[in-house]
Amino acid sequence: MMNFLVKTIANAGALAVAVWLVDKITLTGGSTGKKTGTLILVALVFGLVNLLVKPVVRVLTFPLFVLTLGLFTLVVNALMLLLTSWLADKLDLSFHVEGFWTAVLGGLIVSIVSWALNMVLPDKD
Repeated sequence: MMNFLVKTIANAGALAVAVWLVDKITLTGGSTGKKTGTLILVALVFGLVNLLVKPVVRVLTFPLFVLTLGLFTLVVNALMLLLTSWLADKLDLSFHVEGFWTAVLGGLIVSIVSWALNMVLPDKD
């Protein structure tokens, strides 16, 4: 349970950095508390998308991973971020990613920041 909580907080922090750095990734809302709650909910959705959908996409696109020496990971991460944005819209969460190339840049930022935060935060169950 603690590991899940740490990963969700890391994802929320990574998404916050992406919102801060990329103009076309938006998080609208009123107060800072509301934005924080929205970020945590979006991080949960993002975690579920990465848990359930990403492995299937990786298996189906394995030849492209081999052919591009792993660079296709950027495309898969962008698609997962776009799917998260779409689901957030359906769940009435105020998180939006505008366009594929914005999602590529956002996915890269989220991956790097999430990796760095997971290195720093404790990983105990």
